[in-house]
Amino acid sequence: MSSPDASPPDALPADALPAVAPQLRSLRRRAGLTLEAAARSASMSPAHLSRLETGRRQPSLPMLLALARVYGTTVSELLGERVADQDAVVRAADMEPTRAGGWTYWQSGAPGRGMQALRVRVPHGSQGDIVRVHPGEEWLHVLRGRLRLRLGDTAHLLGPGDSAHFDSLTPHRLAAEDSDGVDLLFVHTLLQSPTATLCLGPAPGDLGETP
Repeated sequence: MSSPDASPPDALPADALPAVAPQLRSLRRRAGLTLEAAARSASMSPAHLSRLETGRRQPSLPMLLALARVYGTTVSELLGERVADQDAVVRAADMEPTRAGGWTYWQSGAPGRGMQALRVRVPHGSQGDIVRVHPGEEWLHVLRGRLRLRLGDTAHLLGPGDSAHFDSLTPHRLAAEDSDGVDLLFVHTLLQSPTATLCLGPAPGDLGETP
């Protein structure tokens, strides 16, 4: 019979632990989560997560994937890999448009961050009836056209230069008011929510499929 602390078959090699253990603890604290809350969200026991954070147990890839979702980051960051300095700047020529659910997106920031920044074009009549609710915060700024924003039971009409900043747990809907659509800047925090990506599309996924 194997020991309860035995490493799973797909565990990382032991020489990866010195970098992973403190990074797990650092990212949990950055997310503002207690050991108990993080473990519960990742479907593991607090004792198990504690052993991972102190290097007394080797994490498997499924564990890292679960914790990455909880902390709103990537497995690469959990492993201590740094985003290259040049990724801090995204040139206009490098922004490839992605289309999903009738909307068009340009990712305006590097991946693996604690928030996601996008330029979004919303055509008239697309996704206006989708109600979104998820942990985090959102900020948007209208560049062109008019945006119909509904927060809870209150409707707002935003024009060029107008902004909104709100708690994403407030039920919200976004739609273009005019026939020629609306362009906006959109920033949202990923936090510990695996459903945060639902804010910008009909189903979760990466920017290659659904923003």
